[in-house]
Amino acid sequence: MVSDSVSILTPTDDNNPMPVSTNDDDYLSDAAATIALLSFSTDSSSSSNSHRKPATATVIFVSLVVSTCVSLSAAAAFAFLFFYSSPANSNSTAEVSRPLTTLKNPVVLLVSLDGFRFGYQFKTDTPNIDRLIENGTEAELGLIPVFPTLTFPNHYSIVTGLYPAHHGIVNNFFIDPQTGDFFTMASHEPKWWLGEPLWETVANHGLKASTYFWPGSEVKKGSWKCPKEYCMFYNSSVPFVDRVDAVLNYFDLPSNEIPSFMTLYFEDPDHQGHKVGPDDPRINEAIARVDKMLGRLINGLEKRGVFEDVSIVLVGDHGMVGTCDKKIIFLDDLANWIQIPKEWIQSYTPLLAISPPSGFLPKEVVTKMNEVLKSGNVNNGEYLRVYLKEDLLRRLHYSDSDRIPSIIGLVEEGFKVEQTRSVRQECGGAHGYDNGVFSMRSIFVAHGPRFGRGRKVPSFENVEIYNLVTEILNINGAQNNGTESFRRSVLLPEN
Repeated sequence: MVSDSVSILTPTDDNNPMPVSTNDDDYLSDAAATIALLSFSTDSSSSSNSHRKPATATVIFVSLVVSTCVSLSAAAAFAFLFFYSSPANSNSTAEVSRPLTTLKNPVVLLVSLDGFRFGYQFKTDTPNIDRLIENGTEAELGLIPVFPTLTFPNHYSIVTGLYPAHHGIVNNFFIDPQTGDFFTMASHEPKWWLGEPLWETVANHGLKASTYFWPGSEVKKGSWKCPKEYCMFYNSSVPFVDRVDAVLNYFDLPSNEIPSFMTLYFEDPDHQGHKVGPDDPRINEAIARVDKMLGRLINGLEKRGVFEDVSIVLVGDHGMVGTCDKKIIFLDDLANWIQIPKEWIQSYTPLLAISPPSGFLPKEVVTKMNEVLKSGNVNNGEYLRVYLKEDLLRRLHYSDSDRIPSIIGLVEEGFKVEQTRSVRQECGGAHGYDNGVFSMRSIFVAHGPRFGRGRKVPSFENVEIYNLVTEILNINGAQNNGTESFRRSVLLPEN
């Protein structure tokens, strides 16, 4: 089992998440000044005239020289004022963080819309998401999830700033190779959950945190004891309205009792995405439903006079892509060349995780499987490629844990892996693919005192969010895979 300590934390340059531009909104216009110099003629044929009017010529000449000097001096003065005064004025009007008006201390509310694929906000009317975007900061082309693009690994990466190989939740389901214990989404033993999630970081600093559903929040770990009044055990039957109202009620407490960090989780639109896929019109109902809940949240904060004080960080954990029964690779189709028993499989799709028993060399299994898949003898075989985990692309950050099985298979977007052929006809949606696939992106929208209004930033990996939250709360975070420079490039400087 992976040690409870996390050591490989600072990413190397070639593994850094996509950088965020720090271009300021203040620009200097190019100065254009045209100085007209008067010319005069001394016609040689008119020498007699010049001799007759020496005083007049002298006056004209002196006047021209003086006017030219005056013009040049004025131009120089204008240039000085423009180039030296403008930056000062620009800095004085640059956007800075806005002071709190009602709350005494910063509060961050982290909201997750499970399976909210980037682009869903354009499929139907989302007035409340639009409002946050127009008055806040948005990842212009979406939030990049970690690999694998699954619910538990990504939610825990968001609150720890760690890649799954480092925080231990490498899949929604997996096996500890040392003990043989099974991890499921109902596993709350601290041994599984490595790293330091935000609620624990907040508690370490003597502040209060509240969690209304978030993977890992029910785990009693370190200084976090999951207090009854601030920590809700997951129950999918709790209406969305009740969740929103429970969070709003925290703002009715005395100021010293209001949690500094809160989470709020909605299953939509992931549930519907799996059933009908991201392109079905029925997904619009789920999108509109969560947007309505955001409206209820915003209205409740406004009635309490704290909307502009609260930092709302709206995220999704992953995207969604359409799948269909015609895009399936069956492992039993390889049986004439190599047997892959179901007992070897920890997960099928879209992340194929294979753990051969002792006596089988993983390298030989990988070589034979790829040979057969490329041969043309397996239907859709060319859309599946298997790797030794240490040979996966480094940008996936998916090798440095013994919880990750020795063989990992990656399927192309929209394809699935199953063991046995069946007559079942199924078209729907899935996620879990390579996080470089655009359909796996979700959203990042943030609104609050330290987020610029109407600002767009380039896409980034969700491991950066941990540092954003600790910076807003003015607390020191645990070591993580995020970058120090990122938070400074996204957050407004403090006033």
